[in-house]
Amino acid sequence: MKERNIIFLLCCLAAIHVFIFSAAFPFFNNVDEPIHFDLVVKYSHGHVPRALEPLLPESAEFLSLYTSMAYLGEPDIFPNHQFPPPPWTQPVETVRQNLLVNETAWQQQTNYESSQPPLYYALGGGYWRFAKACGFHGGLLLYGLRFLNIFFVAALVWLGYCAARLIFPENLFLRLGVPALLAFIPQSAFYSINNDVLSPICFGAAFICLVRLLQTDAPSIRLTTFTGLALAATLLAKMTNLPLFLVSIAVVLFKIWSFAKTGKLRASLPAITMLILIAGLIAGSWLAWTKYNFGDYTGASVKIKHLGWTPKPFGEWWHHPIFTPHGIWTFLSGLLATFWQGEFWWHRQPMALPIIDLIYVISSIGLVALALVNLLSRDKIIARPQRQALWLGFWSFFASVAFFWFLFDYL
Repeated sequence: MKERNIIFLLCCLAAIHVFIFSAAFPFFNNVDEPIHFDLVVKYSHGHVPRALEPLLPESAEFLSLYTSMAYLGEPDIFPNHQFPPPPWTQPVETVRQNLLVNETAWQQQTNYESSQPPLYYALGGGYWRFAKACGFHGGLLLYGLRFLNIFFVAALVWLGYCAARLIFPENLFLRLGVPALLAFIPQSAFYSINNDVLSPICFGAAFICLVRLLQTDAPSIRLTTFTGLALAATLLAKMTNLPLFLVSIAVVLFKIWSFAKTGKLRASLPAITMLILIAGLIAGSWLAWTKYNFGDYTGASVKIKHLGWTPKPFGEWWHHPIFTPHGIWTFLSGLLATFWQGEFWWHRQPMALPIIDLIYVISSIGLVALALVNLLSRDKIIARPQRQALWLGFWSFFASVAFFWFLFDYL
């Protein structure tokens, strides 16, 4: 009971941490927050985009009124080297003309994330309608949308504890260390309106279910149902979770092979069939929707074309500087640093200190390498369930990094 009280306290501290920073940062940040906000508004009206569409007038009204220049602007270009007061703090008569111009400009922009999976936007859209029905308006609506991340980060801390307790039931330091790390991780995605916040929750739940599946010799319908739902949610949260989804499929196939090898496939077939049906039907339905409306299963082709990116032929991949030692270091250091602290800018400069970035990068590479050495070493006594869970974690990490490597090389 005492341990659960500590975890509850960590969940509360995580919620307070996210609340403070979500409230402190102005709208709308440089990490595509305007685009994600527009999709939330569209889903609140029951509208699921079928193409790359312009921003809604309702979205443009909020964007023109509440957008801060602090992220990508520089105070030196303004009188007295200070940003002008935000439009929402000034009398409407004073800023009416500028607001109309800005609204028109926002409505002319294209929402290039229109093909993104719907889970976050459906949840955000449901909140938006509920809050409006309760009488909230203006900035309270916006902050309420950000404050949804309070519940998400608390859920993530609890999932981290569940995973650590499942894999290391005898190690109190890890059981408490994992949720403590998650409670105070300085990842700025949790201070923003975006669909990244659901990815660790959905795959965290899927990870726990997969570990339980690996540990059991007789999977229950309940376990495989939750596994299928968690895997489907992982793909419906964000399309870049596709590598995690594929790793999960490999784990399920490995377990099927294991059942066949031990003669338990027939007994476990109903449960495994349930997992495949739920994950396959839900994820497959969304992929089919995307293919029908956007021309490919991920919806990436229209976004790539709109942003002017040029896919390189396979033969030109190997000339990319990412295949040089300097290129590898540039890629890994940038990826790992932003993994821990996000990608916010302030006055056109990344909100990061080089020395802190270096600590993040070296510790990440070092700890992953240490874990891999221990997994490969036969001198270390690691229980088979722990070994399988750690391998699942490693391959999930490796697949995600390899996927981003591919994107850097492909575009």
